[in-house]
Amino acid sequence: MQQLIEGIHRFQNEVFGGYQELFQHLSTEGQNPHTLFITCSDSRVLAELITHSKPGDLFVVKNVGNIVPPAGVEGATNSTAAAVEYAVTALNVEDIVVCGHSQCGAMRALLGPREEMDSMPHLAEWLEIAAPVREVIARHYGHLPGEEERVNAAAQENCLHALEGLQSYPAVRERLAAGTLRLHAWFYKIATGQLYAYRPEARQYEPLDGRTAHAALEPR
Repeated sequence: MQQLIEGIHRFQNEVFGGYQELFQHLSTEGQNPHTLFITCSDSRVLAELITHSKPGDLFVVKNVGNIVPPAGVEGATNSTAAAVEYAVTALNVEDIVVCGHSQCGAMRALLGPREEMDSMPHLAEWLEIAAPVREVIARHYGHLPGEEERVNAAAQENCLHALEGLQSYPAVRERLAAGTLRLHAWFYKIATGQLYAYRPEARQYEPLDGRTAHAALEPR
């Protein structure tokens, strides 16, 4: 807690002044983010840091495993759904990025023994939304030599599964059909800071550059 308090003081005394005009503008004009950025709750993954974005640029959703529940999922898991609807309908974001990452504990748990999550029933229920990812890994990635490779493959497949989930939302489908919204799957490698984007034409993740950054999933 002391670290947080000291950080707040440094922000107020040393950082805020450089952003004061921007924050005043955001306070009076409201937010107008260009992208809904859905990523993992992992403390090593900071959307604004890795994209070098300013306040007001991104509407960020962080949850365990950057999972997107289908539109029909109800109950406690629907906070992400609420954010998707708000970003697409009220904020009119132009892009949705689902960004997974290496060494993802959620994907490790998804692929691991179920009994290991007996003491975390809410987590177990949440991860079951991504159960199809587990099946894809078992069916197509058995050749991978180690656990870490399978976890990273699951993180990448999970982003694609999330894009499928996004297309179950009527508001998302409407914007996709109108050509006013684009969906992207990204993968962040923690150790190197590299970002990879899924390129549908190649059916694989490639280093993010001017070409792959604009690659988007075609609407179903």
